[in-house]
Amino acid sequence: MLRNYTFLEFTNSLCKHCLKIVPAKIILDDGKIFIVKYCPDHGQQIELLEENAGYHLSKRNYDKPGNTMKIQTEVKLGCPYDCGICPQHDQHACIGLIEVTTRCNLNCPLCYASAGEGKLLSLETIGKMIDFFIDAENGSAEILQVSGGEPTLHPEILTILKMAKDKGVKYVMLNTNGVRLADDMEFVAALAPLAIGGGFEVYLQFDGFKESTYQTLRGKNLLDIKKRAIANLAKHGIPVTLVMSIAQGVNDDEIGEVFLYGLNTPGIRGINYQPVAYFGRFDVNQDLLKRVTLSGVLERLEKQSAKTLRMSDFIPLPCNVERVAITYLYKNRKGEFTPITRDVKFKNHLQLINNTFVFTLEDALKNAGASMKDFKTTCDCFNFITDFRHMVPLDFFVRNQEKKKEYIDQNTFRISVSSFIDALNFDSKSMQKECVHVITEDLRKIPFSSYNILHREKCHD
Repeated sequence: MLRNYTFLEFTNSLCKHCLKIVPAKIILDDGKIFIVKYCPDHGQQIELLEENAGYHLSKRNYDKPGNTMKIQTEVKLGCPYDCGICPQHDQHACIGLIEVTTRCNLNCPLCYASAGEGKLLSLETIGKMIDFFIDAENGSAEILQVSGGEPTLHPEILTILKMAKDKGVKYVMLNTNGVRLADDMEFVAALAPLAIGGGFEVYLQFDGFKESTYQTLRGKNLLDIKKRAIANLAKHGIPVTLVMSIAQGVNDDEIGEVFLYGLNTPGIRGINYQPVAYFGRFDVNQDLLKRVTLSGVLERLEKQSAKTLRMSDFIPLPCNVERVAITYLYKNRKGEFTPITRDVKFKNHLQLINNTFVFTLEDALKNAGASMKDFKTTCDCFNFITDFRHMVPLDFFVRNQEKKKEYIDQNTFRISVSSFIDALNFDSKSMQKECVHVITEDLRKIPFSSYNILHREKCHD
């Protein structure tokens, strides 16, 4: 008799009750991927990793070596207990995140930070954290998310954002619920200079359209607030990425509607979908075998997007194939947005795509040009340029920065899915590839997921 599942690989996981490291199997069963783990004290636990086994099995086609970065801690107890960041971690920080305050003007039931009444970090402390982030990334920090709590409650938030840009961070994001942006036009106007020439955007929490969605996830109906914030930002030319947290049975039927809204609303440059991760205020002692996963988001997008998107339009992001998928849409000659992945065989060009969330055609084409000096990759580079030439105007590279930004804003749209790790779906391979890192006050870099599973309370004691 055959077993009713296929054993794919071995990994380490965490017991969801005691958070001890336990051995685990990753298995394929009934077209889905599960993790099966056994804790001596709390018994067997089975958790869902991916709703679509085919997507999971294709990830390896897009994997590539990670970037090196500076190390802050030693390996003593093993992953994920030594975060800081330790030598076992295999990927640099595509995104650094600084929580400038733990105060918040909402009380969201799903808040991973359990924010509410809290403290403010000083400008001096924040400046040191930014300097540390830049240095830890070998002098080249790509994206900094200024977050909280609710960062717009910090009285020096404008100074913080400007300081990050002045120190040389390539791209600064204000991670906000939008409450202040909806009503404080003076504040929105003060943000506008940061967006001149690119390198700044607002990362706006936006979970759907139903009142029940906001009541369940945020504790109150916020849709009108969100729309006012988007309109105010558009008036001042400040780009927006919508961030949708997705829970099954709550708002997973609104994924396509959010996509179409984002695509057709001025000022919105992209969407990041995030299946809910179960830490913070969530109770892990519930049945989550029906949770939404990364591949589940892609399946729903295909069904709900009026055939604009297909699951095959998305590729696992090479910097973290385990937990991030991405596609870019560009406006074709008919004025319609089309995913670039339908025309380009990305897995043939991975050496030309940087390990970063900040993927741009400009950077990719520059990489191709530089690689032409290497005889071994010349053919791939010419193929890459041939694949992309119909998307970029001939005069694109001679335009000034503001004109480049204007073209990109009007003709491209970014969609990503980020699936973070919690104590239920934890596997050490995914953890060691995670590329969103929290910068702490004691100057460490801790992967976002392990920070929220294990290290948050220790860092705030």
